[in-house]
Amino acid sequence: MSIKQLCGALLLSITLNVSANIKVDAPAPDFTLATSKGETVSLSDYKGQYVVLEWTNHLCPYVVKHYGSENMQNLQRKYAEQDVVWLSIISSAEGKQGYVSATEANELTESRSAAPTHVLFDESGEVGKMYSAMTTPHMYIIDPVGQLRYAGGIDSIKSANPADIPKADQFVDLALTSLLSGGEVERKLTPPYGCSIKYKS
Repeated sequence: MSIKQLCGALLLSITLNVSANIKVDAPAPDFTLATSKGETVSLSDYKGQYVVLEWTNHLCPYVVKHYGSENMQNLQRKYAEQDVVWLSIISSAEGKQGYVSATEANELTESRSAAPTHVLFDESGEVGKMYSAMTTPHMYIIDPVGQLRYAGGIDSIKSANPADIPKADQFVDLALTSLLSGGEVERKLTPPYGCSIKYKS
């Protein structure tokens, strides 16, 4: 086994062990967070709808890959049209990379033409750790009855190069397409990739 393969296998092992706390096909942990618009929302507010959780850090090159190419925005808009709720979550602690004020978050949303339902602040890191969120991006899909149906990477190619997007298996897109048509998710738990989340501790 090559060093690259060994590192990949090690990452997969670590990811699956950490993600064991997530419990796909089990109830998704409820939470309540403040939005960039000064509101407060809970996951349970969206029972009856599919919900995507997207952990984000606008300074992370992997996040820049998906926003700079408009891949993330295209997914947000595509599924908003199908009544999917999209919650972008910032778990960067104050003073750490990716931390933004509400005003800055709203400016980022506007400047990137992003279309999340809400941008949420998890400065304490409590919700991120509840979901074993490891990277930006790290993606989750919750079904209308509150079951976690997918957790992992946005796609299959672990790079910061936008040119790789068309070549990748689009895990989130494939999962949502299948679920919304009444099917099952083929790959329910995949290794996330990106920058480590800049938790408070």
